[in-house]
Amino acid sequence: MGGNLTMSAAAPTASLPATQPRRGLVLDRDGTIIVHVPYLSDPAGVVLLPGVREALQAARDAGVDLFVHSNQSGVGRGMFGLDAVDACNRRMLELLDLGEAPFARICIAPEAPKAPAVYRKPEPRFAQELMRDYGYAPQHLAYIGDRGSDLETAARAGIGGIGVATGLDDLPAELAELGLDKTFPVFASLSEAVEHFLKTPL
Repeated sequence: MGGNLTMSAAAPTASLPATQPRRGLVLDRDGTIIVHVPYLSDPAGVVLLPGVREALQAARDAGVDLFVHSNQSGVGRGMFGLDAVDACNRRMLELLDLGEAPFARICIAPEAPKAPAVYRKPEPRFAQELMRDYGYAPQHLAYIGDRGSDLETAARAGIGGIGVATGLDDLPAELAELGLDKTFPVFASLSEAVEHFLKTPL
């Protein structure tokens, strides 16, 4: 099953000086924003990782646009439907309590691993669409995630990538296997990852 489920809104961010370029962060969901529960389909299982709300608020206060890009192969495997994914996303937004639409777009990739990839990471299609639609320069858009596929997506799109060791897998080992361990930094929390992005020279 290919395609995506995208929720679009004008997420309010701080006003930017006329000379400051527009920047965006694309965040993975499971293991980055919320605790990774394999094949999560019940909103009752949605739990925010520590410090996530504050990290996202800091990014928004700095005028950064926020997006979510999540592989949800449970849909393609027939384990649950997109309605269950949407319900979990809505619970995540409730827990974040950052307003009605903190994310400008939420992209769900429902393909199973062996199905033709459309939006499934590490396909760079979503990142390419964001650069086209929002006018980001490659150096002003970055992925943050806990899996090698998140940062491989960034590499394929030619944009920034920041790892967070907050998921179920050994991210440094994954990156070493992909040959990306010298390319992207890995931090212990989303707060540190966002701080690194915000300090990166424009």
